[in-house]
Amino acid sequence: MTVADGGLQVLGPRRISAVVQIKLFPALGFSLTIALAGPAALSAQEGQAIAPPPVIAPFDADLQRLAEIFGALHHLRAVCGADEGQKWRQEMQALIDVEAPSGERRARIVAAFNRGYRDFQQSYRTCTRSAEVAIRRYLAEGAKIARDMTGRYGN
Repeated sequence: MTVADGGLQVLGPRRISAVVQIKLFPALGFSLTIALAGPAALSAQEGQAIAPPPVIAPFDADLQRLAEIFGALHHLRAVCGADEGQKWRQEMQALIDVEAPSGERRARIVAAFNRGYRDFQQSYRTCTRSAEVAIRRYLAEGAKIARDMTGRYGN
């Protein structure tokens, strides 16, 4: 079907970037609705749709920082003999479950937890005075982030 014979030519899957309704002959009630595909709706290869931009909540930076703190605490508390088992990993899982991130967003949060864990795993193989200071600071920072997020975005 082509435009010449009164039809439309379909060029492949496109993302709709705008819908425009034009009133033709308003007295008769005719209107035309047009769906527009934006210039960024297709990739370089015709017919291949571009993935939508990642979902970013206004508190994602705080959430990622909290995940990083959980990762650091998961390692540091174990090294310093806290005998908490998987507490901080479970806190992280609860955070993911509540927030229900998926795809790229979930991956960023998990990467932050792993980064916090790995950074301190490389630095602290035994409990030292500086490890204990880091634990206290991270507990305080994590509590502050949680309070601030709850106050700002909580129900």
